[in-house]
Amino acid sequence: MATNVLNAELLAKMFLAGAKNLESKKEYINELNVFPVPDGDTGTNMTLTIMSAAKELNNLNEKSMQTVCKAISSGSLRGARGNSGVILSQLIRGFTKVASETDEITIPVLAEAVDKAVQTAYKAVMKPKEGTILTVAAGAATKAKELADNGCDNMEEFIDEVIKHADYVLSTTPDLLPVLKQAGVVDSGGQGLMEVLKGAFDAYQGKVTDFTLKASSGSSKKTSAAGMENLATSDIKFGYCTEFIILLSKTFNVKHEMDFKDYLESIGDSIVVVADDEIVKVHVHTNDPGLAIQRALKYGQLSNLKIDNMRLEHNEMVIKSEEGAEEAPKADEPRKEYGFIAVSVGKGINEIFKSLGVDYIIEGGQTMNPSTEDMLNAIDKVNADNIFILPNNKNIVMAANQARDLTQDKKIIVIPTKTIPQGITAVINFMADIAPDENEEQMGSEMGNVKTGQVTYAVRDTEIDDKKIAQGDYMGIGDKGILSVGKEMKDVTLEMITEMVDEDSDELISIYYGEDISEEDATALSEEIEAKYPDLDVELQYGGQPIYYYIVSVE
Repeated sequence: MATNVLNAELLAKMFLAGAKNLESKKEYINELNVFPVPDGDTGTNMTLTIMSAAKELNNLNEKSMQTVCKAISSGSLRGARGNSGVILSQLIRGFTKVASETDEITIPVLAEAVDKAVQTAYKAVMKPKEGTILTVAAGAATKAKELADNGCDNMEEFIDEVIKHADYVLSTTPDLLPVLKQAGVVDSGGQGLMEVLKGAFDAYQGKVTDFTLKASSGSSKKTSAAGMENLATSDIKFGYCTEFIILLSKTFNVKHEMDFKDYLESIGDSIVVVADDEIVKVHVHTNDPGLAIQRALKYGQLSNLKIDNMRLEHNEMVIKSEEGAEEAPKADEPRKEYGFIAVSVGKGINEIFKSLGVDYIIEGGQTMNPSTEDMLNAIDKVNADNIFILPNNKNIVMAANQARDLTQDKKIIVIPTKTIPQGITAVINFMADIAPDENEEQMGSEMGNVKTGQVTYAVRDTEIDDKKIAQGDYMGIGDKGILSVGKEMKDVTLEMITEMVDEDSDELISIYYGEDISEEDATALSEEIEAKYPDLDVELQYGGQPIYYYIVSVE
């Protein structure tokens, strides 16, 4: 018989079941993404976010309400990817703030926790948009409060009614966002949230008995192993990659954190120390893992301990590093005033950013959004007082902001670049002789002058922006929607550029051709554009990006 209170063990099972249900539906959720391009990633982002939390939860030795809440909150925070993943992590964070204050969750406490979840998520979004996951969560909170205020005393009935109402709210999202109605879909993030809630309810009712986790596909091969960039040669100075989490039982303030980092630097390199309230995540390459472990034990118990012999695994790691991992700054380099991190994809575009002075490239973008922890690892690698982050994708800005808020020893400035061309323009306009805040304003202002277009193909039939799109069609996508559609790639690209260019004010067209385009075809296109716009400069560069045949900027 179902209970009317949720204890720590039951809450943990419900969370794991919700995570597994989301994982099983992630491809369906990806397909709900409005634009029919092969980069639908809402399901992937939400799954990787919640699985990060589920793994921390699954590794707990002792489950109390406080440890369960801490595991799922901190795990989701660090694993958050994309806007949907960051919002999910904030919903979890708000929920656990209330839940962690009790040993048993009653109906009134559950209603309060759901309400706090929604408040926390809305605060994290600069411009909340209705018709999204936020709307669905808010609908659940409204129903939960109504039931609690009316004296509902049956937990099973309470959860069932909340889920039914949230499902109804999800069905109304197309009425709130015209682009959803035009595409004939509900909001993908809201659908993802419903899969979590339904999986959790199944566990509450005893319908789920297997809570084991399987490795989730889609993790970033470029950034998943912190410090992999140090394995570019066979001369490995420190042989053991050592990772663990400290469950704090003593004070661990900023001074303790810096002292601990200093000690780790004395016995190794590739150091990442991320502190968050009651836990500290640690990564270090060392020749004596025991020394790192002994020092860590002074602050509390250890969990998630993992030690790899990198010398034995060297050949495999070299292959992975050659796929695009970045070389870390040398430990003995003096600290700089300014540093740069850019999210990029494609060998050519990576090289462009490096040539402009970017210190660290995070491989990612459309199909694999970097997590908050990927950002934190990159921040740790850049030895500078002020670090500018260029997300270069609207779905990565929130994760970058979250990493900024978790960083204490460096000033992090997120320039909210939404496209690769915006990122390139922003870093070009950096000036070393002005203050960080002035640079932030200038770089942000200049990136606003860039218009971006991207050419890809459709993976399904739909109608968007009054344009009928058939599976396999080429599409030119601008900053605000679909600019061109057709069967011929060159025609679609030229029409897209025509829609972008204002010959009275624009001066430059930049073309970055992708990994599936030959130099000969790209050159022919460039020459045709030069002939059409003789008064504009046209630059052609190899981008090497996947998915998008051409990325074009006009400014």
